[in-house]
Amino acid sequence: MAGLMLTRCVSGRTLLSASAARCVKTRATNRNYWTVLTRNTSALTRGGAAVLLGLPSLSCLLYEAHHRVQRSAVVHALEKEEVLEQADYLYSCAETEKLYELLLQYKNSDDTEVMWRLARASRGLALLPDMDAERKKQLVFEAFEYAKRALEKDDKSFAAHKWYGICLSDIGDYEGVKVKIGNSYKIREHLETATKLNPKDATSLHILGYWCFAFAELPWYQRKVAAVIFASPPTSTYEEALEFFLKAEEVDPNFYSKNLLMLGKTYLGMKDKEKALLWLTKAKEYPPHTHEDKEVHKEAVDLLKKLG
Repeated sequence: MAGLMLTRCVSGRTLLSASAARCVKTRATNRNYWTVLTRNTSALTRGGAAVLLGLPSLSCLLYEAHHRVQRSAVVHALEKEEVLEQADYLYSCAETEKLYELLLQYKNSDDTEVMWRLARASRGLALLPDMDAERKKQLVFEAFEYAKRALEKDDKSFAAHKWYGICLSDIGDYEGVKVKIGNSYKIREHLETATKLNPKDATSLHILGYWCFAFAELPWYQRKVAAVIFASPPTSTYEEALEFFLKAEEVDPNFYSKNLLMLGKTYLGMKDKEKALLWLTKAKEYPPHTHEDKEVHKEAVDLLKKLG
């Protein structure tokens, strides 16, 4: 279902400021979130799709060695923008645990930019392989609270809307199918708001595509649950999902391995084998930088084998 589909589709990437940009070779114009869920073409972008950027000319390890100081001393010496820049750098390096530790020191902040990043970091930590089940649940709900606070402080922040929608979907995994489907309209509403506030955020578009794809292939028993909850249950089509996936690719070409995979799967759902082969091949050939990229590669290979 839509909520379940969203659970793993977003992590994020970033565009660094000029001082740090030489450390990371970016692959596209939209860096953020996640994602996306992503950040944009500004010095500090906002948002996220799960992609580790290309090999940095100065590795994260060297960066750490250069800044080997008590973290508390560093943090207290940094101004807000420097903290955000450091957080975005760690995010781009996929240093999830260090990123979480850095931002956790600001958990009582009332700043939206800090809060949505902390939501993203908490969620990223929850999704790490081999995470303890109870700790994962704690982090998922923690991430939602941070996203909620971010949105309360600034309802004009596209990243706050995006992460609120994503985290609302996540907590549905622990509250049952009825609640999860019941939240679906709210999830889409926040994602659509994110895209209106920032039409160039590829990951928000990608997640909307996921939402549509999930409801296009919703199992019959979940459709029955949806029919009980709503007089008019959430529905969508492969054609609608395709529109969002293609728009995301137009905004930021080749930005996310999962978007390539979903384009292939959507064309499969539409019985267009030729285009499905095209996009699944692109997904298979995408350089695997993250654990998610490797999973995408494996699924693409398996689907291509089935297609012959």
